[in-house]
Amino acid sequence: MKKLLLFLMIFQGIGLWAQADKNLREEKKQEGISFLFADLSYSSDAVFMGRRDSVAAPYVMPSLGYYHRSGFYADASLSYLVKDENRVDMGLLSAGYRFDANGLNGGISATKYFFNEDSYNVQSQTSGNLMALLGYDFNFLELSVTGSAYFSEDGDTDFFAGLILDNTLNLIENKLTLNPTFRLNAGSQYFYQEYYQTSRLGNRKGKNAMQQVPAETIEIEEASNFNILSVELSLPVYYYHNQFIFSFRPHLAFPQGESKIIIQDAVYEETLDDVFYFSVGIGYWLIP
Repeated sequence: MKKLLLFLMIFQGIGLWAQADKNLREEKKQEGISFLFADLSYSSDAVFMGRRDSVAAPYVMPSLGYYHRSGFYADASLSYLVKDENRVDMGLLSAGYRFDANGLNGGISATKYFFNEDSYNVQSQTSGNLMALLGYDFNFLELSVTGSAYFSEDGDTDFFAGLILDNTLNLIENKLTLNPTFRLNAGSQYFYQEYYQTSRLGNRKGKNAMQQVPAETIEIEEASNFNILSVELSLPVYYYHNQFIFSFRPHLAFPQGESKIIIQDAVYEETLDDVFYFSVGIGYWLIP
């Protein structure tokens, strides 16, 4: 049976585990085979912890990963912004280890980000992360918990925790897979404070609006507090044909915990809107 476990990049995209088929890894590991997995996808927006910029950031994202039969893997990808500027907006390098045994699965990974200096991605001031996941498959439902640390350009570190509930429905002789997923994210908001300081209030690099606002005067009240940040629903759909994997991944994010923005002693309470975004892609695996 094909059992798919997808960890988004992130921005959700992202998140940032490789987007290969979990069962594909399991089968090849059992066969003692290592393989390459290439993917080309389109994402309608960059959303992280339910947050996004007021201007959509649609990306075309090629990626290439190598998966060793031992469980170790490495992955590299680029995110090309296809709106207005038409530029490479982000690149990442990721490496980690995955295991699956008797219903228990998990892994660790490390990722390094490279953002264009003009990026208005809400995650653009993060420089890398460390992530761990542990899950158990109850057959009718899979429960996973995640923990991660995201490092910023300015030295502050965000800590996040997540709860994932998902199930896999296989149709058409296991060629079609549906993966309804619920996710709860919680953590601190240094990443969001630094985003505001460089982007949201007209201080985007290369923009002139509101440049009179000194970046160092912009703060998020209690950015260090650990709070629920988003509730997310998704229904990824995958179709398998020979060595190809076709995907459509719609997401609906409900951001939580509106921030209070402090600007030169004035306090503004933001309004967060629910966000729908999606990605479509095609992947191909091969044995080198």
